[in-house]
Amino acid sequence: MPPTLTPRQKVEAALARSLVRLPSALLQAVAGRQIELDGARLDLPSQVLLRLHRIARGGFDEQRSVARTRADFEVLAPLLSLPSPPLESVVTRQVPGGDGERPARLYRPRGWHPPGPGLLYLHGGGFVVGSLESHDLVCRALAVRGACLVVALDYRLSPEHKLPAALDDALAAFRWLHAEGPRLGLDRARLAVGGDSAGGNLAAALSQATLGEAARPAFQLLIYPAVDQTMSFPSIETFARGFLLEKRQIEWYRAQYLPGGHDRRDPRASPLYGPLAGLPPAFVCTAGFDPLRDEGDAFAERLARAGVAVEHRRYPGLYHGFLSMAGAIPAARAALDDAGAALRAALD
Repeated sequence: MPPTLTPRQKVEAALARSLVRLPSALLQAVAGRQIELDGARLDLPSQVLLRLHRIARGGFDEQRSVARTRADFEVLAPLLSLPSPPLESVVTRQVPGGDGERPARLYRPRGWHPPGPGLLYLHGGGFVVGSLESHDLVCRALAVRGACLVVALDYRLSPEHKLPAALDDALAAFRWLHAEGPRLGLDRARLAVGGDSAGGNLAAALSQATLGEAARPAFQLLIYPAVDQTMSFPSIETFARGFLLEKRQIEWYRAQYLPGGHDRRDPRASPLYGPLAGLPPAFVCTAGFDPLRDEGDAFAERLARAGVAVEHRRYPGLYHGFLSMAGAIPAARAALDDAGAALRAALD
């Protein structure tokens, strides 16, 4: 459900939406000199929002508590999302997880009839933040654009529950969905898995973990996925500061998620180093101004080399987290449309 906003947050959201709708000349004046880096230009509306974010929020603070970080994310993540489209139904229920039941939310679009396609969606947030609420509007949009039943999972978060708790929850929920598919109106042969950022990591790891099983995804929807915990690609340094997600923030998330001394190349943490041949077809999208850009690009390339059918889209002017900004950034809305179209085509 939409978050409860303070008066200041309402003003900030209204200001942001108004500014990005300015004529291009005025938009340029507000944005300042257009940022160019690594052969790409930052999208102007994105640059305006980035500037507003710096003024209003400042940079990432490693000393901020996990509780405060989660609370801030709950408000900020959906602040600039698209408004909710009409849906047939939205139901919250309990589903099996890796250690007891977990909350999940089922989004049924209008015109969806059983047996129909489905998507298990795993939210982003560095394995530390995020919830059913933070990605509620994203899931609504994907249900409509993908013409499928979206099942969003509230998996366990770090640091209270480190690797592999989140993945165990995702696997248990997916296997349950596959087993209960007919009762839920789902076509088992058209059951996909997807997610953004950390959720993309979990979706990719789930696809690898279910290789050879009867209960395996038919498709992977991977949105700027975090697939390499070694942080060894150049974009980590190229975009280390100044583009919403920063290197020090990634390091903080990783420290919360991985047990001390854990192998960073463990495929459960870094699907880039896991088995690739035989994985389901994938749509992989990356952002040009994202520290995670190169690892997402590399994952798409390695999938293709392994014989997996891959559609890879890099959105050169956008930065990490754009999926939740589709209500304010036209290029982000176009990317969301592309993701939905790929999902619909794969499961049709």
